[in-house]
Amino acid sequence: MTEPQAGAVDAPRVTVVRLGEEDWAAYREIRLQMLLDAPMAFGGTHAESAARPESGWRERLRTMPTWLAADEGSEPLGAVSLFRFPEQDEDETCLIAMWVRPSARGRGVGDALVQTAVRYAAESGCRRVTLDVAEANVHARGLYERHGFRPTGRTGVLPHAADVRELEMAREL
Repeated sequence: MTEPQAGAVDAPRVTVVRLGEEDWAAYREIRLQMLLDAPMAFGGTHAESAARPESGWRERLRTMPTWLAADEGSEPLGAVSLFRFPEQDEDETCLIAMWVRPSARGRGVGDALVQTAVRYAAESGCRRVTLDVAEANVHARGLYERHGFRPTGRTGVLPHAADVRELEMAREL
């Protein structure tokens, strides 16, 4: 893992670092944990991700800004990425693949990850960050609202879980 980025956020005993492609194995490990913990919350399945070759993990980290939160003992606690979908304007990005280990929830890990990703988006010239969150996930919605995200009125369902209704939220930068 690289050293903490300028502007990285430290919550009590939590450090957020940007991952480079050389960190593919660490990201693979936490991504697989995400998919076991919340299989309906992310694109793709655990089986698909487990079968992805090293080159696929490296490509993801090369093309998608991704951060890992860890405690003082370097235990991975969570992760987040940014991605611009083709339908988005060039000065927009989407906060995706946000996850905090269940045992670390409520410790500021999510706050640190969101702050770091939003700061990076602003420093990269983005004027707007969007995200999709399950309507029933009131804790995640509260986290995003604390950081200035508001519902846009757009809703949808997950392609692989049509019973999960998602809300789009956005924050102007």
